[in-house]
Amino acid sequence: MNIILVSGRLAKARTINLGAKHIAGAAGSVLLSVVVLACAINFVMMRFASDLPFMKNQVLSIQQTQQTENESYMRDNLNAMAQRLGQMQAQLLRLDTLGERLAKLAGFKPQDFQFNEVPGRGGAPSSVPSRDASLGDLTRQVDQLTRQVDDRGDTLSILESLLTRESAKKKLIPTMMPVIGGGYNSNFGWRIDPFNGQHSYHEGIDFAGGLGTPILAAAGGVVVYAEYHAAYGNMVEVDHGNDLITRYAHASKLHVKVGEMVLRGAKIAEMGSTGRSTGTHLHFEVRQRGVSVNPAQFLQLPG
Repeated sequence: MNIILVSGRLAKARTINLGAKHIAGAAGSVLLSVVVLACAINFVMMRFASDLPFMKNQVLSIQQTQQTENESYMRDNLNAMAQRLGQMQAQLLRLDTLGERLAKLAGFKPQDFQFNEVPGRGGAPSSVPSRDASLGDLTRQVDQLTRQVDDRGDTLSILESLLTRESAKKKLIPTMMPVIGGGYNSNFGWRIDPFNGQHSYHEGIDFAGGLGTPILAAAGGVVVYAEYHAAYGNMVEVDHGNDLITRYAHASKLHVKVGEMVLRGAKIAEMGSTGRSTGTHLHFEVRQRGVSVNPAQFLQLPG
């Protein structure tokens, strides 16, 4: 670029040649001047803003808006955290209830597991300096605990189902004594028949007791026989499923009817001496797939 200067003071015109470097340098100088001027103006405005009512109001408005947004953000996060904590409390209460039921099903005493007490925790001070937990840290920990609580709840529910099934099976196995405190008059197996003196096979156990002594169901089931039998006298049979039946004979009085469901330990009859009997007693049999088995094998099992 050529710039020609003409003046009355000059004897002749002057020519100035400007190259690309001169133009770039001039543009950079102008830009730097603008930046420096803007920074100076901004510094002056921020430095003396408190002395200017308009600027002071603007700054206060911006600060209040920012504070309101921060408070709203914190309130929303606290509400979300409170909701998550409420859900976790409900889940923990469910786990406590599940734990108590599982302890009972497993045969533990209530004092062995105190589910409603906070576990003891402690430890020596660490050499690593402590730091405050941030909201993000707390949120991540709550999320992790929620997942763990859900997983524990599902596992305990499955365990409860398995234990409940096993407990139900045990209640259908005749492990309870049909007479409270009654001793044996005659055991299962070969013996001398009290009527003819011959060597005969006794298919049950005879329990001693007085007239009217309660006869109890050795396990839960359905009554399939409840009437007089020529040999067994007043007799009750209870079907426990899985081809397992218990028989209670020589009763003086029956308290159940055919088709009635009875629970383990329920009173189903009273002891007597009806049918082929030499005196008051209970003849108790356990029959599996129609064949008599030794009741002692079941009565000795843990109930």
